[in-house]
Amino acid sequence: MKRNQIRFIVILGTFAIIGIIVIQIYWMQKAWNIKEKQFNQTIFIGLQNVAEKLSTYSQTEPPNENPVNQLSSNYFVVNTDCIIDVNVLDYYLRTEFDKLNIDTDYEYAVYDCHNDKMVYGNYVSIKGKDNSIEMTTNMPKYSEYVYYFGVNFPSKTNSLTGDMGLWIIFSAILLVSVIFFSYAIFIILRQKRLSELQKDFINNMTHEFKTPISSINISADVISNPEIVNDPERLQNYGGIIKQENQRLNNQVEKVLQIARIEKLGFELKKESVELNEIIREVTNNSKTNNANSVKIEAHLDENIPEIFADGLHLTNIFYNLIDNAVKYSLGYPEIIIRTKLKGKVALVTVQDNGPGISKEFQKKVFQKFFRIPTGNIHNVKGFGLGLYYVKNICQSHRWKIWLESGTNKGSTFVIEILIP
Repeated sequence: MKRNQIRFIVILGTFAIIGIIVIQIYWMQKAWNIKEKQFNQTIFIGLQNVAEKLSTYSQTEPPNENPVNQLSSNYFVVNTDCIIDVNVLDYYLRTEFDKLNIDTDYEYAVYDCHNDKMVYGNYVSIKGKDNSIEMTTNMPKYSEYVYYFGVNFPSKTNSLTGDMGLWIIFSAILLVSVIFFSYAIFIILRQKRLSELQKDFINNMTHEFKTPISSINISADVISNPEIVNDPERLQNYGGIIKQENQRLNNQVEKVLQIARIEKLGFELKKESVELNEIIREVTNNSKTNNANSVKIEAHLDENIPEIFADGLHLTNIFYNLIDNAVKYSLGYPEIIIRTKLKGKVALVTVQDNGPGISKEFQKKVFQKFFRIPTGNIHNVKGFGLGLYYVKNICQSHRWKIWLESGTNKGSTFVIEILIP
């Protein structure tokens, strides 16, 4: 699948999911408002009936205006214009609410005009646990009434939520769908990235194998010429070329197989006490010898660094890989500086080069397997993109930290933080 197709699917799917979520939230809010309005209307009817029954019981005229006033989402006050008997009020509230199927916990209080305060009446639970629960909220007074009572519904929100069970189920299904879509997109992008890595690896491998195969083919053609027998020195020379290029191919294949074994079985570290500075000196000296006078390598080492606990072979390979990368990617005369510094319980090792540098968009990717900085159709740098992946895994196996400090045309500096026991 092409990149543009994947981008189109992701954008289209994202807009679709966002649209569904917005619509779901809208209808959820609308359903909530309807439920709340129905609940309030039912409460108004029930409290009006209670007020009328209290007036009838006390043989007084009911209030001319609507006796019920909603002061907050959960709190209602009811004007009675008569003295209220708490026991009678409790009975009327229970019967009216039961008649109207109001199955929500409530509590009520009666205003005492002599003491100018709300006197708590009772907490009525749909589970039947009365008188055992204290007032859950401070019921405020209402200055416009003289004889009135207040009713609070502390579990109103829970009750409305319970009535919207179907909407909640739909929302849960939507959430699962969003998670599934996100996971599917993640898998698609991951497979796309793996496909690109595989393609890049095959391209790199083709170019890596093309040169030695061509050299072997040319040498084989020369050796197959019967007249070559008369020139033993030339025969030996081309035989050496075949052996050398064959070894080169073998090394490349072995490198890939080694990474495969490492990923499958993990690293088998043979840790021991080693001299960090001594390993760096050995690596720099060998690198200078192998690269003749074409590379400048300097080592500025802190002699206060004690022995560290590490796998000497893998540690040596780390520095060989970093130096090899610096040499391969240099645009001119490579200059490499290796520094060590003791900082508390940590030894900092930096490998700095004067190469072209690495832009920020690629700095985190250079440690990924098979990743190589894109250069179009130019393949002047040999390799499979496994060196820094190997270095990163070795550091992680030792519980060390490694990071890159670089920028375009600023060279690259790899920093390794090694714990000292």
